[in-house]
Amino acid sequence: MHATDTLAEADRLMTVCNSCRYCEGLCAVFPAMEMRRSFADGDLNYLANLCHGCGACYHDCQFSPPHEFDVNVPRTLAVARADSYRAFAWPRAFAPLFDRNGLAVSLIAALGVAGFILAFAAWHDRDVLFGTHLDAGAFYALMPHNAMALLFGGVFLYAMVAVGMGLRAFWNDIGEPAATLVAPKPLWQAINDAGRLRYLDGGGVGCMNESDKPDDNRRFYHHCTFYGFMLCFAATCVATLYHYLLGREAPYPIYDLPVLLGTAGGVGLLIGPAGLLAAKLRRERILVDEARLGMDVAFLVMLFLTSLTGLTLLAFRESAAMGLLLAVHLGVVFALFFTMPYGKFVHGLYRFAALVRYAREMARHGDDAAA
Repeated sequence: MHATDTLAEADRLMTVCNSCRYCEGLCAVFPAMEMRRSFADGDLNYLANLCHGCGACYHDCQFSPPHEFDVNVPRTLAVARADSYRAFAWPRAFAPLFDRNGLAVSLIAALGVAGFILAFAAWHDRDVLFGTHLDAGAFYALMPHNAMALLFGGVFLYAMVAVGMGLRAFWNDIGEPAATLVAPKPLWQAINDAGRLRYLDGGGVGCMNESDKPDDNRRFYHHCTFYGFMLCFAATCVATLYHYLLGREAPYPIYDLPVLLGTAGGVGLLIGPAGLLAAKLRRERILVDEARLGMDVAFLVMLFLTSLTGLTLLAFRESAAMGLLLAVHLGVVFALFFTMPYGKFVHGLYRFAALVRYAREMARHGDDAAA
């Protein structure tokens, strides 16, 4: 017996696939499947998060619709993945928050925080909103640094705790010991596989998105998104060191390291999410978890808006529009952080954890074969 109908269907499909094994060279899911003869819920959640949704197995399968076996592994595992995000969300009361209206909730949160910041500035000094500020520390004319650090440090800490608790619940569900997460060889293999998106290539030919014609577009857009996000995070870390260690306050010159890192990351976060959103809207509907499409769209739109508002602020920071643009950017960033544990952001962490387990399983399987 399984906890949900989706997991029961995933069990049926894995049983069929385990009898056929035609797709074993396409990705990590099928070799991991072949190590099992039965599938508990934790095993199925592990396999679902190990799947990268390349679509190759659907097009290669002789039992895919309209065959009576109705084997559609990408869609079934996509639904199971989304169910796992909801099941392991922390706190549980927030789990259903973004089932269908993630974008609306995110935009409302962004506008609400932007409105709060604008009201705070207007109450403190109305002339600040439309003044031109050129000196170091100009951003803090709108909101004092300590208040800004408390507000955004708090929501970032909350997001990290919530994501960490969800990841911990997922790891316990798949039944892997905590030591595996710090074992050097599986960890390094997972970093290598995740950094290259090794299993988003359909066994080497590319991802099937719009049809059975493969390409590497989704991998390129994923790379732009991930490395763009990491560059922006690096820019924030460098700016924090500048502020607390060197006493240098933002905004920084256009040629300074935080600006260079943030600009490069911002460009990546324009190209990547826009490309992924376009690919998602063109994706074959038979491969898509339609019920959770809003969750995917919300995360991509919020990443895009974070970059767009940040780059717009950079372009007009020496104008009278700076106060309004800064408030909007900070509102979008706050909404992005707050919604992280309850949207598509978690898929990267769950998938990385699944890759760590897969690397450990494959190493152990190789050792057993050698023995």
